[in-house]
Amino acid sequence: MAEYQNIFTRVQVHAEPEMGVPVDEKVWTRDGKPFFVYWFGKFGDAQVGPIYIGGLGLASFMFGAVAIIIMGLNMMAQVNWNPYDFVVRLPWLSLNPPKPEYGLQIIPPLNEGGWWLIAGFFLTMSIILFWFRVYFNAIRLGMGTHVAWAFASAIWLYLVLGFIRPIAMGHWSEAVPFGFLAHLDWTNYFSITYGNLFYNPFHALSIVFLYGSALLFAMHGATILAVSRYGGEREIEQITDRGTASERAALFWRWTMGFNASMESIHRWAWWFAVLCTLTGGIGILLTGTVVTDWSAWAAKHGFLATTDHYVPGL
Repeated sequence: MAEYQNIFTRVQVHAEPEMGVPVDEKVWTRDGKPFFVYWFGKFGDAQVGPIYIGGLGLASFMFGAVAIIIMGLNMMAQVNWNPYDFVVRLPWLSLNPPKPEYGLQIIPPLNEGGWWLIAGFFLTMSIILFWFRVYFNAIRLGMGTHVAWAFASAIWLYLVLGFIRPIAMGHWSEAVPFGFLAHLDWTNYFSITYGNLFYNPFHALSIVFLYGSALLFAMHGATILAVSRYGGEREIEQITDRGTASERAALFWRWTMGFNASMESIHRWAWWFAVLCTLTGGIGILLTGTVVTDWSAWAAKHGFLATTDHYVPGL
């Protein structure tokens, strides 16, 4: 029988606020009195707080705020400090890196890329500090550091785009500007300049892992929802004490494609696909311009280029 699948959580159970595992309050204090938000409960857990900010969290937020303020003020200046124009034209506004003639100068003129470097420094510090916050929070809770290393893969791609590759190319102008459409324009120009990024094999691998991540996420999410009537959403219990939910899920995929993942291995596969998406993407970007200057020519030389031998127009 067909069943309506709601994207929102349909049943919310409220009890006394959960404070979490005991911690050494001398080292680690959690701030804020917990409270419940009904609409948060529609998407996840309705409880908000307590939160642990800590020194790393505070420093990360401060560095990030400075970066956002620098970007915002520069974009406001581009519209003569008109709030209405700022909101309307925000997608088209950008803070651009220095021009090629400035090379790798540490402090070029502020209005010619200097503000971009300063904002980039503060943003990078914010991201790195937040990584340490994620890592040490996992350690404090006795967890594995899988989240931190997955985050590190995304940071790798960010650093390649804005720091490592520009240094390898010899000038900051190769970096990505800060801005919505400016970022997309940079991507398009980057691909055209270096002979179509689609012929970059590492870019191809990155897309494979991107689509693979979406596929694995959809398969896993659908499977758990399908067996939630048997308690399948309590995955930890199903891993440690395999019950009817995991048995039925495994049997479904064994019937469907001949084999099945386990309640643990599906998360491992999803983690690796997501990590490899940004890891291979970063490698592909780093090789572009530094090692390979024309990916279409490289593809033709190495047999990577698609052929039209069997192509019949109109079919």
